[in-house]
Amino acid sequence: MPQKPLLLLAACIAASAALVMAAHASPLCIKERTPFELSGDTVTWTLTIQPGSDCIQGLRWSYMQIFKVSVVSGPSRGQLTVVGSGFRYLAAADKQGPDKFTLLISGKNLHGAGTSTLEVEVNPQ
Repeated sequence: MPQKPLLLLAACIAASAALVMAAHASPLCIKERTPFELSGDTVTWTLTIQPGSDCIQGLRWSYMQIFKVSVVSGPSRGQLTVVGSGFRYLAAADKQGPDKFTLLISGKNLHGAGTSTLEVEVNPQ
């Protein structure tokens, strides 16, 4: 049964390679996030990103539940995808300049259910 040691060796090499590979998280593209309150409020965030890069940003704070995230107005230069209780923005590599988009967030915080509008201004880096 010489195949078992070879299979075991191959599995160990594959596991080691997986451990060595670095995970790539989104860089900190929104430095200051003013909390929204789900009370009919409107908050503005500024996203700074390099052309061709992406930003993945969660929206939930520790004291709230997010029920739904809707796109009110999408970006004109990049691509926006709602991902669970967050979003992913992909900046276009060939279109330079600022961008913006607006999200409507519904959920519940400590004080009850409600909505907030999040306006995101995108600045190229």
